[in-house]
Amino acid sequence: MKKNSVVIYKNLPALVGERDGDKFLVSWCVSRATASGKKAVYASQKVREKDVILLCDGEASSIDALLDFAECACAEKSDVKSQIAEIHELLLSDEETAALEQTFSDMADLLRGELNANESWGIYSALKSSYEFEEILRDNQIFFIPRSAEKITELKNKAFEKEHAEEIRAAFIERLKAKNLLPEDSKFMGDVEALALGTTDKSKTMKDAGFKELPEKAHKLLLDTKIWDITRNPYPVRLGLSAKSANVSLGLPPEEERVRVPGLSYAIDSEWSTDPDDAIAFDGEFLWVHIADPACFVTPDSEIDKVARGRGATLYLPEGAARMLSEDCLEDYALGLRQESRALSFKIKLNENGDLKDCEVLRTIVDVKRLSYKKADELKESPELKPLFEIARRNFERRCKAGAVNISIPEVHITVEPETKEVTFEDVPRYESGEVVREAMVLAGEGAAKFAFKNNIPFPFISQDVPEVPKDIPEGLAGQFRLRKCMRKRNVNITPASHAGLGVGMYSQVTSPLRRYGDLLGHEQLRAFLKGEALIDKDTMLMRMSEGDAAMQASKKAERNSRTHWTLVYLLQHPDWQGEAICVDKQPGRALYFISQFGMETTIGGEAPVDLNGTVQLKAGKIDLPNLEVVFTVI
Repeated sequence: MKKNSVVIYKNLPALVGERDGDKFLVSWCVSRATASGKKAVYASQKVREKDVILLCDGEASSIDALLDFAECACAEKSDVKSQIAEIHELLLSDEETAALEQTFSDMADLLRGELNANESWGIYSALKSSYEFEEILRDNQIFFIPRSAEKITELKNKAFEKEHAEEIRAAFIERLKAKNLLPEDSKFMGDVEALALGTTDKSKTMKDAGFKELPEKAHKLLLDTKIWDITRNPYPVRLGLSAKSANVSLGLPPEEERVRVPGLSYAIDSEWSTDPDDAIAFDGEFLWVHIADPACFVTPDSEIDKVARGRGATLYLPEGAARMLSEDCLEDYALGLRQESRALSFKIKLNENGDLKDCEVLRTIVDVKRLSYKKADELKESPELKPLFEIARRNFERRCKAGAVNISIPEVHITVEPETKEVTFEDVPRYESGEVVREAMVLAGEGAAKFAFKNNIPFPFISQDVPEVPKDIPEGLAGQFRLRKCMRKRNVNITPASHAGLGVGMYSQVTSPLRRYGDLLGHEQLRAFLKGEALIDKDTMLMRMSEGDAAMQASKKAERNSRTHWTLVYLLQHPDWQGEAICVDKQPGRALYFISQFGMETTIGGEAPVDLNGTVQLKAGKIDLPNLEVVFTVI
């Protein structure tokens, strides 16, 4: 580099001075002279060649000359800026040059014919700040490439918005107050969406527009301004949950010693089930309850364990399931999807009275056949299934004698078609085989609890206090609702206690480790005991149980709110809906009705026109989607 060549040093123009070995002196202006009399300040520094970028190897007269021309060249309507626009149009008119990177020297030649060193910094600054060209720095060299017309428009709009930000926002706020937004206003509504989704508790936009900063108000505002449509379901995210399945994959089940269980076991489930995690069989002496065994791979406090704990349970939404464990684990860990299934099995011995006499826990390999409830009912007299139906009947009678409370309220399965967002409701039929599976699962839970207690294993026990059931329980569905009202809250603890609702002395849930964290945690502890490994201590167990249970309660709330949301969406989509409802409770001035089609309860003011269990026709009136409220009236 020659003396007085122009270089860029720390993004400023500098002149090259004397060389000293492999270094040379550069000088630059720190601050300019001002009209008030403040003098210019200059600085110098010895640098290496790689520390600077050569802009022009001609000799500039002074740093001030560079800066003076740059002020002129970068002015709003300078000749240089006009020339840049013309050169851009010329380059863009040819397909080849439109895609080519141009060196700074080439650009300077196009603009000025011959580059004057005193003009180099001004030409560079005008190009760098222009809308028409994008600067590219590579290998200490400067290149420029023409921007597309679309990109130029985008940059100009951004610059305009930045310059006029206050007035643009003020106009937007006025439109928001009137709930009459322009399509491009959606970009200003991010904090409103965040508030509606519960990811923040503040919204400057809503505050500036005079709206209360509440998730429900934000939801309503998004609907009123058509940023969201009625099908947007905010509840999983608002409750801190993901609407997508876990993405931390389980590997293949590890090779380990397992007991092969002879014969065939049956995974009996609903027709729409895609994650079978239990199977049952009776070998003439023992009831076998086989449970999916993801805990053979998921170890305590591993990454997968933490993800499952944070979710608490699989989230079942009308839109689809967001699984506690990854989707791809089902093929290897669900029961009956492969020729052989690996399971954690409960080998249960019952005495002549049907009481649970003993329970052994084993790591097994089983042959599983899947059956729907409907098919199992058809086969209930078969030699393989008939003993299971008999065991279930005897266990149900045993639990009833012990004070079990059995509540039967019709269930409805809600689904949403992904493309059309059409909501459908399907009654969940009652099958006798469903009761068989339930009783087998209760026995497995009771057996696991007794096994853990007998072996002094810190374990997630579930209990429930005795309900206060009045003597005047009405008949029919009204009686079922009255019973439900009497039930006490379930308790989760490391100390066993009776579960009055089930009518058993101690109980734990262990039959859905693919779907519930508490069950997975219990499996981790049972497997550690069977392998002679260190157990999770009581304090740690209690902490993990509490975390998983809190997440599961959030999941249940998200499911309830989502069901109500989609039911209201259906009513909004069908404004002329009328349907039957059953009176299940009467109080002075109000009555509770159960709408069979939706599996939904609603309270209507005024005296009920029918007796308990009587039916009325309802129609929907005002629907408040953000607050999950609908006013029904009796026709």
